[in-house]
Amino acid sequence: MNKKNNLDILKLINSQKKKFPLEQPFYVNKEIFELDLETFFYNQWVFVGHASRIPNKGDYFLFSIGNESIIIIRENNEKINCFFNVCRHRGSHICLEDEGRVRKLICPYHAWGYDLGGNLINAKMMEKNFNPKDWNLKKCYSQVFEGLVFINLSEKPSEFKNFIKPIKPFIELHGLGRAKIADRKIYPTKGNWKLALDNFHECYHCQPSHPEYCHVHSRDYIQSYGAGSNTGPKSKEFNKKLKIWNKKVKKLGYLTGEFSEDKFSEFFRSAERTPFSNGKLSETKSGKPASTLMGEFNEFDGGYTTIGPSPFNSIIMSNDFATTFTFIPKGPNDTDIEIMWLVNENAIEGVDYNIEELTWMWHKTTLEDKRIIEDNQKGVLSKKYEPGPLSEMEMGLEKLKIWYLKHLEKSIKKTTNTI
Repeated sequence: MNKKNNLDILKLINSQKKKFPLEQPFYVNKEIFELDLETFFYNQWVFVGHASRIPNKGDYFLFSIGNESIIIIRENNEKINCFFNVCRHRGSHICLEDEGRVRKLICPYHAWGYDLGGNLINAKMMEKNFNPKDWNLKKCYSQVFEGLVFINLSEKPSEFKNFIKPIKPFIELHGLGRAKIADRKIYPTKGNWKLALDNFHECYHCQPSHPEYCHVHSRDYIQSYGAGSNTGPKSKEFNKKLKIWNKKVKKLGYLTGEFSEDKFSEFFRSAERTPFSNGKLSETKSGKPASTLMGEFNEFDGGYTTIGPSPFNSIIMSNDFATTFTFIPKGPNDTDIEIMWLVNENAIEGVDYNIEELTWMWHKTTLEDKRIIEDNQKGVLSKKYEPGPLSEMEMGLEKLKIWYLKHLEKSIKKTTNTI
């Protein structure tokens, strides 16, 4: 992108109004989309899968974003590697299927071969001074924490231990490292990734659009907390319930509380523990448990945990199962929403859990969100689109917008030397 275009985007950033959505170019412009990938997705620790998806040596799956394809492959019981899907010979993709199992990685173009550690082990007819050690596969930065596979595509990522520290106890409570994938679905959505996230960070739309979500969650929770940490006005009624529940849960010896990111932080993380209403024990239609207990829980505490590790991820965990979300920007007007449902690794399908019961609420809700986001994108494309004022229940959008604009501005100034 040339300097003039960058300066035009800087002017656009500085013209955004407080407590209003973003203007049209942020949701449709290809150059801004490319900047978004470079500024945000490529510079965040994003979880892209769960270790149970590749249980055996040589199992792999691909994760694709922008022009990048990443091979996530199990080398052995202890190690998972993440490689750029680029042969070191002439650059061909090596793995062409979305998932599979291999004994070694062989490029289909000229048959250069690599072991599961990414080491070049076969390259025929090269010159005598050719050193295979100089041509191993390129790794991307990765960490496996509690079974969640995180990648970071930047050249110099932030320390993972600093990233994970404030949300670590909330994840550990639920024992995701001792979990397995019960189901996994992808919802291709014709909408910009920021429209998808805006929708996920507010519950102003929940009453008219999500009967399943509203059946499970109480009205006072929806109006006070909604779809994430502190996204709506405070509810005295809900805060009273929260205090009573916190006291009960502390007696049981389980974690309570919340973590909320400073709006100027490098990261966009959040975590909170909140109670269900009306004696519900799990995020199900009946409110009854859907599977066996996970993690540190010895009994149901009547609550659940919501975590946002990055702008592109969310994890919502009852005591007995977890639902994970990954928002994958595919183009200016396209986003894939990938959901996984995790259960205790020893739970048996049809005995300890039922897939339909586990997936009911978020499957229905995400199909509804897909429609909402796509309708939103169609309207935003109109020449008559003009951002309208945000409601009291859309505080999460404003917080995300402030963070987004600040870091986009910083990134542009850095590349154009205008700081």
